[in-house]
Amino acid sequence: MELRQLRYFVAVAEREHVSEAAFELHVAQSAVSRQISNLESELGVQLFERAGRNVHLTPIGKIFLTHIKSALRGVDYAKKQVDEYLDPEGGSIKIGFPTSLASNLLPTVLSAFKKSYPNIRFQLRQGSYNFLIESVRNREIDLAFLGPVPDNQPDIIGKVLFMENFYALIPSSHAKSNEEKISVAELEAENFVLFPEGYVLHQLVIDACIRSGFTPNIQSQGEDLDAIKGLVAAGMGITLLPESAFNDLNTAYSAKVAIDNPPLKRAVGIIIPKNRNLAPSERVFYNFIQDYFDVGE
Repeated sequence: MELRQLRYFVAVAEREHVSEAAFELHVAQSAVSRQISNLESELGVQLFERAGRNVHLTPIGKIFLTHIKSALRGVDYAKKQVDEYLDPEGGSIKIGFPTSLASNLLPTVLSAFKKSYPNIRFQLRQGSYNFLIESVRNREIDLAFLGPVPDNQPDIIGKVLFMENFYALIPSSHAKSNEEKISVAELEAENFVLFPEGYVLHQLVIDACIRSGFTPNIQSQGEDLDAIKGLVAAGMGITLLPESAFNDLNTAYSAKVAIDNPPLKRAVGIIIPKNRNLAPSERVFYNFIQDYFDVGE
């Protein structure tokens, strides 16, 4: 088997169309078809079956795809290690982050890092909490910022960078918007605007309310931080958000109110895989982040 054959196979499998794969690969359709045929002949199995103008993986083709994608990630990572061994300050890093850290933490630390290491490039991937953990585990991204930092993942190393408080976000027209502090228990009668179930910020708010003796009445949901803020500003309800989410708050329509009795906090940090060494550029970035937030190895 050749690497070229395997990359052609993955391209066709992902697009389920030979000509579209050939277009993306910048090669002739006949070349892709020939390499797929050679691969099937060498393996002695049929990897694809035709369905009109499309192709679909056979059952054994689906199994083969899973292993080949993992193997190609390993090959690409090995090549990256060699390239960055020769030039550790000229590599590329795939960084994941959640929406709650997009407007403040991420641009702040990347801007500071680029001043010291201008030749290291970034590929940024926004995603949900569990998606980011899985992506680091599966080598789809190199490292990720997260909050809270997971402590129960056997193949993930989490480093806490700082703790941050949650605040209530309340419509400016609401009576509680002028208060200096409120307790979660005081919000029992309120309508809540939350991220959908499955998002970590959804569960953190639910847990905080339950600890205060009630289950929140969820009036509206939004999958994006700006959508959540917009719903609150429109008077659809209140929400609880970490401090880093308030960087661009429009105070004309909503207010940030501190939470006490008890305060609600989360740990924000960075995760890396436990089962492989960081590439040189990744190690440079990881060490920089720890120095930036003054935390040790």
